[in-house]
Amino acid sequence: MTMPPELGEGVRQAAARQGTSVSTWLAEAAADKLRNELLGAALDQWEAEDGPFTQTELDEAATQLGLAPHSDVA
Repeated sequence: MTMPPELGEGVRQAAARQGTSVSTWLAEAAADKLRNELLGAALDQWEAEDGPFTQTELDEAATQLGLAPHSDVA
């Protein structure tokens, strides 16, 4: 596997901070990406069947995840 040197250095540093090997760090990063893609596809399917999520639903999800709800108010 090849990658730009600055990216490789960032990966090595991140793996070292976690006390793990580069291989393990990359495997976990790949698993996270795949999980996110599957979640995105599931949410797209949900919205295709039931319509877009309302702002109230998005705010509730953000609260459940411990995130600050987004506001459309400028």
